Amino acid sequence: MRRHFAAGVAAVATVALLAACSGDPAPSTSESAPAADAAAGELVIWSDAERAEAIKNAAADFEADTGATVTVVQKNFEDLRADFLAQVPTGEGPDITVGANDWLGEFVESGVVDTISLGARADDFDQVTVDAFTYDGQLYALPYAQESVALIQNVALVGSEPPATFDEMIQMATDAGFAERPFVLYTNGAEGDMYTSYAFQTSFGAPVFEQDADGSYTTQVGMGGEAGLAYARWIQANGSAGTGYFTDTVDYDIGNELFASGQSPFIVQGPWTIPTFQDAGVEVAVNPIPSAGGETAAPFVGVQGFYLSAQSSNALLANEFLANYVATDEAQQALYEADPRIPALTAVAQDVADDPIIAGFLASAQNGVPLPNIPEMGAVWDYWNAAQIALITGQDPDATWTSAIGSIESTIGG
Repeated sequence: MRRHFAAGVAAVATVALLAACSGDPAPSTSESAPAADAAAGELVIWSDAERAEAIKNAAADFEADTGATVTVVQKNFEDLRADFLAQVPTGEGPDITVGANDWLGEFVESGVVDTISLGARADDFDQVTVDAFTYDGQLYALPYAQESVALIQNVALVGSEPPATFDEMIQMATDAGFAERPFVLYTNGAEGDMYTSYAFQTSFGAPVFEQDADGSYTTQVGMGGEAGLAYARWIQANGSAGTGYFTDTVDYDIGNELFASGQSPFIVQGPWTIPTFQDAGVEVAVNPIPSAGGETAAPFVGVQGFYLSAQSSNALLANEFLANYVATDEAQQALYEADPRIPALTAVAQDVADDPIIAGFLASAQNGVPLPNIPEMGAVWDYWNAAQIALITGQDPDATWTSAIGSIESTIGG
């Protein structure tokens, strides 16, 4: 489960956040007064418990301005995706739901979401957040927040200057007396976790899937060939058959404890771990992930946004709410204050980046790529994670990686 990296958020901020989250993206026709014909009707919005009350408060101005009614239905976040897929085709379900970008491919293929337009605000969003909700060249949701992992370092042990490369990081740790465990690689124990490790793979020029020029993911697996093999050899060389820096024993709690207790000066993790480290008295610096393969280390960026139902009977009203009451600097700032995920709007993200920890995560995300939103991604994780563990435990890199790629391509029909 995701950990928030600001503890004890004030209730009023939570209300403001949920208010901002309350809508799904819609064509931005105007940023001023609401459309005159939006004065009747009802919007139904699905939200998790964390955001429900805030959405109601956010909707109050919209209701006062338009005469419309906004009904917020509270659901478990874990149920939103499946329930949306099940109910929208029957004409039920909400007009708008909050959701993650990696739901998009399944939503589009199932015909349950409609396209939206950011209008005049299109260039105001960080491009990675727009790409995250782009599928076959069409935008399907209004982004409001982004997050990624980054390099976290113990300032007391290795200072705050970021290493430019993986080798430089290892040398910094070795010089500080941590030759045996210079870096903590989270692998979800023996399950594998390529989500956290992905930036190292991209630094070898081996993306999981290729992307079109418009940011849409294709089904072309990009991590085969020599670039992928180079990455596999690098993992194996730093596992049990080589340096021993990578092991298959580091789950979430163990990794956090190793770093928080000063047993290792570097870890790659997300903003949700920061309270754990600060509570342990560790002064942290957050920086982009260093390159291991010579190219930019690009982590996955997860994006949260608002989807518009393809079966909404009040699509114009929903668009009005999203365009003029959600796609604003004020709304994104309020969302951030309630739940400090980095805002999708560039200007607001830069404003909150006055905090150096947030600035570090933002810099890492700006190097990143969207978490793939195509359905085929579901066929990748098991083979990919298993390959990571096999390599760490000393299996032949070329054979292991080639077999995993072949299994993925066979499963998706590529």
